[in-house]
Amino acid sequence: MVVVSDTHAPRRWRSCPPRVAEHLRRADVILHAGDVCTADVLDELSAYGPVHAVLGNNDGPDVADWGAPERLELDLDGLRVAMVHDSGQAKGRTARMRRWFPDADLVVFGHSHIPMDQTGDGVRIFNPGSPTDRRRQPHGTVGELDIQDGRLIEARIIPVT
Repeated sequence: MVVVSDTHAPRRWRSCPPRVAEHLRRADVILHAGDVCTADVLDELSAYGPVHAVLGNNDGPDVADWGAPERLELDLDGLRVAMVHDSGQAKGRTARMRRWFPDADLVVFGHSHIPMDQTGDGVRIFNPGSPTDRRRQPHGTVGELDIQDGRLIEARIIPVT
Protein backbone atom coordinates (compact mmCIF):
# COMPACT_ATOMS: atom_id res chain seq x y z
CA MET A 1 0.00 0.00 0.00
CA VAL A 2 1.31 3.46 -0.90
CA VAL A 3 0.55 6.55 1.16
CA VAL A 4 0.95 10.11 -0.17
CA SER A 5 -0.03 13.51 1.11
CA ASP A 6 0.34 17.18 0.31
CA THR A 7 0.84 16.84 -3.44
CA HIS A 8 -0.30 20.46 -3.95
CA ALA A 9 -1.25 20.26 -7.62
CA PRO A 10 -0.76 21.91 -10.00
CA ARG A 11 1.81 24.16 -8.31
CA ARG A 12 3.95 21.24 -7.08
CA TRP A 13 2.47 18.19 -8.87
CA ARG A 14 1.91 18.70 -12.58
CA SER A 15 1.87 14.96 -13.19
CA CYS A 16 2.96 11.95 -11.20
CA PRO A 17 6.72 12.15 -10.61
CA PRO A 18 8.52 9.08 -12.07
CA ARG A 19 10.00 8.00 -8.71
CA VAL A 20 6.52 8.12 -7.15
CA ALA A 21 5.06 6.16 -10.08
CA GLU A 22 7.59 3.37 -9.44
CA HIS A 23 5.96 2.73 -6.06
CA LEU A 24 2.40 3.25 -7.26
CA ARG A 25 2.81 0.53 -9.90
CA ARG A 26 3.15 -2.01 -7.07
CA ALA A 27 0.33 -0.61 -4.91
CA ASP A 28 -2.79 -2.62 -4.18
CA VAL A 29 -4.32 0.45 -2.46
CA ILE A 30 -3.36 4.14 -2.43
CA LEU A 31 -4.09 6.47 0.46
CA HIS A 32 -3.94 10.26 0.00
CA ALA A 33 -3.95 12.24 3.25
CA GLY A 34 -5.14 15.54 1.79
CA ASP A 35 -4.00 18.75 0.15
CA VAL A 36 -4.52 17.13 -3.22
CA CYS A 37 -5.62 20.59 -4.44
CA THR A 38 -7.21 19.29 -7.65
CA ALA A 39 -9.26 16.14 -8.17
CA ASP A 40 -7.25 15.42 -11.34
CA VAL A 41 -4.52 14.03 -9.07
CA LEU A 42 -6.96 11.51 -7.59
CA ASP A 43 -8.04 10.50 -11.09
CA GLU A 44 -4.38 10.05 -12.04
CA LEU A 45 -3.68 7.96 -8.93
CA SER A 46 -6.77 5.84 -9.66
CA ALA A 47 -5.06 4.58 -12.80
CA TYR A 48 -2.63 2.75 -10.48
CA GLY A 49 -5.17 1.26 -8.07
CA PRO A 50 -8.05 1.99 -5.69
CA VAL A 51 -7.67 5.38 -3.96
CA HIS A 52 -8.96 6.55 -0.59
CA ALA A 53 -8.50 10.25 0.17
CA VAL A 54 -9.42 12.86 2.76
CA LEU A 55 -9.87 16.60 2.36
CA GLY A 56 -7.01 18.92 3.21
CA ASN A 57 -7.16 22.60 4.08
CA ASN A 58 -6.21 23.52 0.49
CA ASP A 59 -8.72 21.20 -1.18
CA GLY A 60 -11.75 22.61 -2.95
CA PRO A 61 -15.21 21.36 -3.84
CA ASP A 62 -13.91 19.24 -6.74
CA VAL A 63 -11.94 17.04 -4.29
CA ALA A 64 -14.99 16.73 -2.03
CA ASP A 65 -17.14 15.94 -5.07
CA TRP A 66 -14.62 13.23 -6.02
CA GLY A 67 -15.55 11.58 -2.73
CA ALA A 68 -12.95 12.76 -0.19
CA PRO A 69 -14.46 13.40 3.26
CA GLU A 70 -12.77 15.29 6.12
CA ARG A 71 -12.23 12.05 8.06
CA LEU A 72 -12.30 8.47 6.89
CA GLU A 73 -12.18 5.09 8.61
CA LEU A 74 -11.35 1.93 6.66
CA ASP A 75 -10.80 -1.76 7.20
CA LEU A 76 -7.74 -2.71 5.17
CA ASP A 77 -7.12 -6.46 5.31
CA GLY A 78 -8.43 -6.49 8.89
CA LEU A 79 -6.42 -3.45 10.07
CA ARG A 80 -8.55 -0.52 11.25
CA VAL A 81 -7.10 2.55 9.50
CA ALA A 82 -8.31 6.12 10.02
CA MET A 83 -7.35 9.13 7.92
CA VAL A 84 -7.41 12.87 8.55
CA HIS A 85 -5.39 15.68 7.00
CA ASP A 86 -4.59 17.88 9.99
CA SER A 87 -3.94 16.02 13.24
CA GLY A 88 -3.35 19.21 15.22
CA GLN A 89 -0.31 20.29 17.18
CA ALA A 90 2.48 17.84 17.97
CA LYS A 91 1.92 17.96 21.73
CA GLY A 92 -0.70 15.38 22.66
CA ARG A 93 -1.09 14.11 19.09
CA THR A 94 -1.32 10.37 19.82
CA ALA A 95 -3.82 10.91 22.65
CA ARG A 96 -5.89 13.18 20.38
CA MET A 97 -5.84 10.61 17.55
CA ARG A 98 -6.99 7.94 20.02
CA ARG A 99 -9.90 10.21 21.06
CA TRP A 100 -10.83 11.09 17.48
CA PHE A 101 -10.58 7.49 16.26
CA PRO A 102 -11.12 5.19 19.28
CA ASP A 103 -11.23 2.01 17.17
CA ALA A 104 -8.25 2.72 14.88
CA ASP A 105 -5.07 0.68 14.89
CA LEU A 106 -3.36 3.20 12.59
CA VAL A 107 -4.06 6.87 11.81
CA VAL A 108 -2.69 8.29 8.56
CA PHE A 109 -2.38 12.06 8.35
CA GLY A 110 -0.56 14.82 6.49
CA HIS A 111 -0.49 18.65 6.65
CA SER A 112 2.95 19.19 8.22
CA HIS A 113 4.95 17.72 5.29
CA ILE A 114 7.09 16.07 8.00
CA PRO A 115 7.37 12.28 7.65
CA MET A 116 6.53 10.50 10.88
CA ASP A 117 5.92 7.01 12.21
CA GLN A 118 5.12 7.02 15.91
CA THR A 119 3.24 4.92 18.45
CA GLY A 120 1.63 6.10 21.67
CA ASP A 121 -1.61 5.97 23.62
CA GLY A 122 -2.51 2.66 21.98
CA VAL A 123 -2.39 3.96 18.39
CA ARG A 124 0.20 4.18 15.66
CA ILE A 125 0.29 7.39 13.64
CA PHE A 126 1.87 7.76 10.20
CA ASN A 127 2.57 10.80 8.05
CA PRO A 128 4.19 10.06 4.66
CA GLY A 129 5.45 13.64 4.23
CA SER A 130 5.11 15.15 0.75
CA PRO A 131 6.59 13.83 -2.49
CA THR A 132 6.56 17.26 -4.12
CA ASP A 133 6.84 19.94 -1.41
CA ARG A 134 9.52 18.88 1.04
CA ARG A 135 9.73 22.28 2.77
CA ARG A 136 12.55 21.95 5.32
CA GLN A 137 12.87 18.17 4.96
CA PRO A 138 15.92 16.71 3.17
CA HIS A 139 13.80 14.78 0.63
CA GLY A 140 10.33 14.52 -0.81
CA THR A 141 8.82 11.30 0.52
CA VAL A 142 6.02 8.76 0.21
CA GLY A 143 5.02 6.00 2.59
CA GLU A 144 4.56 2.29 2.14
CA LEU A 145 2.55 0.09 4.48
CA ASP A 146 2.72 -3.70 4.52
CA ILE A 147 -0.51 -5.03 6.04
CA GLN A 148 -1.19 -8.74 6.42
CA ASP A 149 -3.98 -10.51 8.28
CA GLY A 150 -5.00 -7.46 10.28
CA ARG A 151 -1.48 -6.51 11.31
CA LEU A 152 0.81 -3.73 10.19
CA ILE A 153 3.95 -5.69 9.38
CA GLU A 154 6.07 -2.75 8.26
CA ALA A 155 5.76 1.00 7.64
CA ARG A 156 8.39 2.76 5.58
CA ILE A 157 9.13 6.37 4.68
CA ILE A 158 10.75 6.40 1.23
CA PRO A 159 12.70 9.33 -0.26
CA VAL A 160 11.59 10.09 -3.82
CA THR A 161 13.64 13.25 -4.51
